[in-house]
Amino acid sequence: MSGRNFDHRKKWLVLRIKQLASIFAIDVCAYAVMSNHYHLVLHVDRQKAKQWSDEDVIKNWTSLFPANGKLIETLYLNRNSKTARKQLDRKLFEWRERLIDLSWFMRCLNETIARQANREDECTGRFWEGRFKSQALLDEKALVTCMAYVDLNPVRAGISDTLENSDFTSIQERLIQHAKRAKNRNYRQHRLLTRRTANHLIGRQSAGKRAELQPLSQLGGLAEHSLPIDYQSYVELLETTCKIIGLKKAERKKVLPSLDDKESPLKALGITAQAWIRGATKFHRFNGNAAGGVDSLIAFQQHRIRAGVKLKYPDKWIRGIRPAQKLSDI
Repeated sequence: MSGRNFDHRKKWLVLRIKQLASIFAIDVCAYAVMSNHYHLVLHVDRQKAKQWSDEDVIKNWTSLFPANGKLIETLYLNRNSKTARKQLDRKLFEWRERLIDLSWFMRCLNETIARQANREDECTGRFWEGRFKSQALLDEKALVTCMAYVDLNPVRAGISDTLENSDFTSIQERLIQHAKRAKNRNYRQHRLLTRRTANHLIGRQSAGKRAELQPLSQLGGLAEHSLPIDYQSYVELLETTCKIIGLKKAERKKVLPSLDDKESPLKALGITAQAWIRGATKFHRFNGNAAGGVDSLIAFQQHRIRAGVKLKYPDKWIRGIRPAQKLSDI
């Protein structure tokens, strides 16, 4: 152990994530930055990218890669040329597609942090251990459960015992946003707004555009209507889950019925208390490249086959079916 504190690098990650979300057609639903890894829940907004004008695409892309601005200037100067117009159209199509591409988002995030860290350490070479891993969230159950799993990372790791103390997480940011808007703040909100480790979210923000977290009311991209859960019910659900996680297995059984209350958002989502705790604590063990209900996984498998993805046993085995049945154990 070096004995050095690298929390400032966690701030780099949070601020870079929010900066990239303001450039890409990608919304941030949840995040958690830990000491040696981080988690992100993202939503790709293809409709937003389609509505961008050509000027919007150029502005967003060249804010990431300024050198490409010279290419655009040259193409515009020669726009009377058929070849130049074709190349301009091709570049605009390519950049628009990249601005909804998770791989490009992660590349712009990881490369920037790696360069900053290497510069600070006065070294070169690989910073991240490997390429990022991703999985598709196919329905509401998977989305909310995964968000809770991400937000509760510090609690599960024993680093924090409350949501307010869960530094560098989206749930702490949501609590800060709510505290800022509150007219009559309580003691917990006052303490939160003076927390030093959250100063990158409090007070004046640094120069540059930063995207806000996607509001819970606007997380309905997976369904026809908005999610049957709002800010208050989500926070209360996570607080109850925090308490349950801290209990021993024998004691958990006594508290679980509180999650099955008629007014609980879990009822609206169709998730039992047992399945919720299982998902919020062991989501990574139950899911492969996609997470969702049985019907969602079957539809996802069929979509991949139609898209030409080569699968070893396309008609016999769908990865994640059994875990999906456990997580949807109603």
